[in-house]
Amino acid sequence: MKIGGFQKTSLLDYPDRISAIVWASGCNFRCPFCYNKNLALGTAELFPEDEILSFLSKRKGQLEGVVISGGEPLLQEDIVDFIEKIKKQRFLVKVDTNGAFPEKLGELLGQQLVDYVAMDVKAPKRRYRELAGVDVDTSKIEASIDLIKNKAPAYEFKTTFVPDLLKKEDIVEIAKWLKGADLYYLQQFKPLSPLISSTLEHAIPYPKNYLEETLTAIQPFFKRCAVRGI
Repeated sequence: MKIGGFQKTSLLDYPDRISAIVWASGCNFRCPFCYNKNLALGTAELFPEDEILSFLSKRKGQLEGVVISGGEPLLQEDIVDFIEKIKKQRFLVKVDTNGAFPEKLGELLGQQLVDYVAMDVKAPKRRYRELAGVDVDTSKIEASIDLIKNKAPAYEFKTTFVPDLLKKEDIVEIAKWLKGADLYYLQQFKPLSPLISSTLEHAIPYPKNYLEETLTAIQPFFKRCAVRGI
């Protein structure tokens, strides 16, 4: 398992749980707004897997869950083995994914190794290549969406509302695609540095009222939806 980052404690990343965060190194997408540039490119300094597992073993009773993010965790060949080791320590597991690997996701859900799935839905189907930065087989994205809606014990979908690249109409189109999902977050864009696209580091996030206006338009499509990051 190529681990490019580790956070010992988080109160935010696993809903209602105290968790640690493991960031997998490497991603198959090149989203211009990605703020984990070193992780996406696979250039981050790696953490020994054994050290992380040892740390977790000493935090039983203090930590409740482990979040596996990235990069793209499901790109890792040994992700199943790694999660099995975490589950043996009786931690809950949340996986963040871009949805490009439904076969691996199905394996994890079929073996009941994941307790919570968070999937980034980058764009409407017709614009996926533009927002992901690479050619994308959207049938795989759709397969992951269906798996999550029907098999995940708990889940969320989320979209980063990137100024100029996405508009209200795009978010409505995504909402129609995800219709009936339990939970969806419209995430505020943050011009952090370094991003995959340096030009976006100077982009001005949409104002709060535009996010709230967009949220009102998509609420009928979800059981719950909210704005995150404002």
